[in-house]
Amino acid sequence: MRGTVIHAPGDVRVEQLPDPRIEAPTDAIIRTVATCVCGTDLWVYRGIEAVHEPQPMGHEYIGVIEEVGTEVRALRPGQFVVGSFATSDNTCPNCRHGYQSRCVHRAFLSTCQAEYIRIPNAAGTLVALDETPDRRHLPSLLALSDVMGTGWYAAIAAEVHPGATTVVVGDGAVGLCAVLAARELGAERIIAMSRHPARQKLALAFGATDIVTERGAEGVAVVLELTGGIGADSVMECVGTGESVTQALRSTRAGGNLGVVGIPHDVELDSAEILASAVGVRGGAAPVRRFLPDLIDRVRTDRIDPGRVFDLTLPLDRIAEGYRAMNERRAVKALLLP
Repeated sequence: MRGTVIHAPGDVRVEQLPDPRIEAPTDAIIRTVATCVCGTDLWVYRGIEAVHEPQPMGHEYIGVIEEVGTEVRALRPGQFVVGSFATSDNTCPNCRHGYQSRCVHRAFLSTCQAEYIRIPNAAGTLVALDETPDRRHLPSLLALSDVMGTGWYAAIAAEVHPGATTVVVGDGAVGLCAVLAARELGAERIIAMSRHPARQKLALAFGATDIVTERGAEGVAVVLELTGGIGADSVMECVGTGESVTQALRSTRAGGNLGVVGIPHDVELDSAEILASAVGVRGGAAPVRRFLPDLIDRVRTDRIDPGRVFDLTLPLDRIAEGYRAMNERRAVKALLLP
């Protein structure tokens, strides 16, 4: 099969790789219908995370089941499925508590920019649709496997509620999906922090009521001005840098809540500042599997269209172009068709 391999920073290639095989009775093999490049992939592409040897890439996918292991009884070949980037048995105590991303049998997927994928813990990870979806829904269903599920979790972690004033720090695909999630959860005011005109336009289409272009202390000052000096009820941090986390914390009102979903790089939180802020902080890898049934229904009934974050579509063979476009901020998110 064809699959993506990164050899060094900036060096991404599509190569012939061995077809995946069932390795455990709880596995499934799926044929990808679509996959994509994630903003978190850019940490490796830019060399911020080391590449010690050639490694496969990708953790977002939708596809059709080709084969299942002997213990996978609720799924069958031919079904169209959506799954999470973190596999889960969906039965352990953490899963039952709604945190499938902390399943005791968790595995993070990292081979999904390919024609075929092996999915461990398939029965607890994959959600099968009752029929093949309309092609117009494919980008949005793909978004559910990570960025929409993560944006939704950011809003849940920040306890967005009807009538809330919210702030979203970050205008990548996750941040934009967090805007959409805040709208769906009933936020009255949604302040999106963005410097990029095209992303600002999409944020407004997704439900943002205000755009703040300033960053750091200046950005916090604008948020405070917009909120009468108090700060926002719910703030979603969707970047992962030290500046963005600090900016998010200081934009949250006393007694408010901060949802942190950006993969952290060089982030140091001052415990004394957190204590003094009286802000509730929750984060971590999103339990996407918890939200999939609801989000799939919202997509298929046209309540949400998170697939709009894909502004570049390429064949898998041109994946290097997708990485370059996202790295240079010429694209929000690149969709790949195997």
